[in-house]
Amino acid sequence: RQQPPPHRTTIPIPIMRVVLVEPLAVSAELLGRLSAVLTQRGHEFVSFPDRPATHEETVARAKDADVAIVTNLPMPSAVLAALPSLKMLSVAFTGVDHVDMELCRSRKIVVSNAAGYSTHSVAELSVGLTLAVLRNLVAGDATTRAGGVRSGPGGELRGKTVGIVGTGAIGTAAAKLYSAFGCPVIGWSRSQRTCFTEAGGTYVDTLEELAEKADVVSLHTPLTEKTKGLVSADVIAKLKSSAIVVNVARGPVVDSAALAAALNEGRIAGAGIDVFETEPPLDPAHPLLSAKNTVVAPHVAFATRDAFDRRASIVFDNITAWMDGKPINQM
Repeated sequence: RQQPPPHRTTIPIPIMRVVLVEPLAVSAELLGRLSAVLTQRGHEFVSFPDRPATHEETVARAKDADVAIVTNLPMPSAVLAALPSLKMLSVAFTGVDHVDMELCRSRKIVVSNAAGYSTHSVAELSVGLTLAVLRNLVAGDATTRAGGVRSGPGGELRGKTVGIVGTGAIGTAAAKLYSAFGCPVIGWSRSQRTCFTEAGGTYVDTLEELAEKADVVSLHTPLTEKTKGLVSADVIAKLKSSAIVVNVARGPVVDSAALAAALNEGRIAGAGIDVFETEPPLDPAHPLLSAKNTVVAPHVAFATRDAFDRRASIVFDNITAWMDGKPINQM
């Protein structure tokens, strides 16, 4: 006689309130498709069309959230402490230095980042800034619009030795691009990775050695206590007079005043800077804004349509994985 199937008790999944605190800069169609994965499970999804102007506004939006989605919106202890329901923070950014991680750990709030979403975007801008400096593109644009003519020759990237500082995913992607231009690539990082050497890179022993050998120094390190001020006045002093410094990492990794002084005194040839100590708009007195042979950008390395679409997908994948008890990209 066939036995009846055993009785199984189904444990209901609690309904979660998921709040997108600031826009992800994707189409309404994509956002709807991604959020439908949550609402079809019975969860609530709420989004806001603009960025909160104050900490108080952030709290008001996320006060009842079980899950909050932010990009680079500051989430200090004062904000997090006012969100008692928060269990998971899905950060649509690679770095999480704008989040009080110590408080999150003490509260057991899971924090996941959008690892890898902007790898190629950032690597490409490193090369773009290098070419812009070498070929005097910004000055040439202004000269042409003013009715002027070519003032002098630029330089080629081919054959230049490129030094990659920070050889993680983005640094390695940049190494591959520079190699395609015919550049020998050297690297320095606190931990050496086979992916970098497989991409054709060669490690040097010290940052100072890299500074002495490289024609282009491209920065790709995260901001930590150990990397703050990493490219110091002493390191800058070891650069070639023909060297170009490109920073698409984090502003405080470089001593901006020392770099500006080297540029203005002609001790190095140029710089391409996408990141600063604070997010733009910048203080007009920032030393790099008036430095010679410097191309600046308002932190756009990560900001491409392709990257933003990838980022949104990762953010929602992080949430559903956490809900399923298998968190990914956890910090």
